[in-house]
Amino acid sequence: MQTWLEIAEFSKLVHLDIDTIEDMIQKRKLSVKEENGKRFIEANRATYSIIPSSDNKIMVNKDVMPLAGTDFIEKTIGTILNLHEKVLDAKDETLEALKSENRFLKEALFSMQELYDEDRKVVDTLTQQLKHTQEELEFTRRKYKLMWNKAVENYKK
Repeated sequence: MQTWLEIAEFSKLVHLDIDTIEDMIQKRKLSVKEENGKRFIEANRATYSIIPSSDNKIMVNKDVMPLAGTDFIEKTIGTILNLHEKVLDAKDETLEALKSENRFLKEALFSMQELYDEDRKVVDTLTQQLKHTQEELEFTRRKYKLMWNKAVENYKK
């Protein structure tokens, strides 16, 4: 399995400055590919280039027994890279879930806005009907009053 890392990410991971990494690229000690204007380094092969191979043993502590350098470092870096991949996958899943949730909330907001607009139209219509009904009622009251006044005057005569 090949794991490709950006130069800056690789630099942070192995604690080397970018100039040193560029020098190793020119000496063809590191595998490089370029995508979308970004340069990526193949991390698994790069571990062999970074490990000093003079003694093939690394002293963990001067009083403790030496460990086989490449096996220990390979496993450690492999574990770190696997964990890094899992974190990136989890991050991508989280981002996708958040995007999906945002789309849902956006659609819900638009739906609520449409319902609000419809309710506003209904309220306006009902307000107009109420005004019209009040005007009719007032007209009927005046008419009724006039009729009774006329009836009373006719009765008095």
